[in-house]
Amino acid sequence: MKRDRMVVFVILLLSLGLYWLPSQFTPEDDGYIRAKGAVLSVDNEHVYARGVVRTGVQEVVLQIADGPYEGKTITCSNTLLGKLEMDKIFAPGDTALVAVKGTAGEIQVANVVDHYRLYAEGLLFFLFAALLCWYARWTGLKALLSFVFTVLALWKVLWPLFLLGWDPVFVSILVVAAIVGTVTLLVIGFNRIALAAFCGTLGGALGAVVLAFLFGQLFRVHGAVLPYAETLLHLGYAQLDLTRMFLAGIMLASSGAMMDVAVDIAVAVGELKCKRPDLKRGEAIASGMHIGRAVVGTMTTTLLLAYSGSFMALMMVFIAQGTPVVNILNLTYVAAEILHTLTGSIGVVLVAPCTALLAGVLLVEPSSVMACELSTKKP
Repeated sequence: MKRDRMVVFVILLLSLGLYWLPSQFTPEDDGYIRAKGAVLSVDNEHVYARGVVRTGVQEVVLQIADGPYEGKTITCSNTLLGKLEMDKIFAPGDTALVAVKGTAGEIQVANVVDHYRLYAEGLLFFLFAALLCWYARWTGLKALLSFVFTVLALWKVLWPLFLLGWDPVFVSILVVAAIVGTVTLLVIGFNRIALAAFCGTLGGALGAVVLAFLFGQLFRVHGAVLPYAETLLHLGYAQLDLTRMFLAGIMLASSGAMMDVAVDIAVAVGELKCKRPDLKRGEAIASGMHIGRAVVGTMTTTLLLAYSGSFMALMMVFIAQGTPVVNILNLTYVAAEILHTLTGSIGVVLVAPCTALLAGVLLVEPSSVMACELSTKKP
């Protein structure tokens, strides 16, 4: 227990260090103050509707709800471009995020940014954290810490290094290794079970990247299929290797499923050895293989369902238009999703034998006492 708390303390310090890590991409002070605004009324006279699509200008009257201009009433123009994914429509009673600039206590310029969602987002995160800690208790608290560490590692390390021109695949390998190592240490503990799960996950992730690189060339898929990829180029980041970013994304997206498979197998083999001290190494590996077959059978479908949500609307368009299947399968975006799904699934399959072999080698010791010390239950 003492070692467990020490690991938690170290990861907590690392998380705090990541949080306070300075960034080269801190937004410059543009003189605007972000504040909440209560929508009092709207004027839709110049808003033109064509079905669910709306264009024109919506006039929004708001009252600033916090900050130095609290209580001030302003009128903002909300321009609608006819793009449902970007446009926002306000109604009386809504709360908006407003950017205001002024002098001598008076507002000179005000822009309505979007709906204010921080309260709802905070409430949802609190519900997630409360349920996790209530159900899993100490293990849930450690899982929550690993969740926060993962978010900070992506926000403070992975994406900034991409923008600085570091090799995306190399950076992703390091960040994924750090995340997997942190999660396994927190959830499993500092033992050989965690080592087996860690190495098995990395083996599958590296295999997925190699396959994605080889078949990406055969598929002739490039990184421009990533959402907002062209926007990055227009923002002045022409040096970015979008194709390697796409490959890094495959490894990152599937690493969670790989880690789940690896932990399942490693923990099961550890428990089996603890219950059967006379277990032979070959029997342990065979048991791990058997467990792996059961796990990957559902996990590959889980990945398919997870990825299918990203191109659901696109496939519905093809079906509605009666597009031939041969045309669909040869489109760049569809080919990219096929590559993403299949290479990630193959990586999950590779994790199972890798982890089973490593668990058998690392966990089966001549001393049964050693095996039981290594055993732990998966939360």
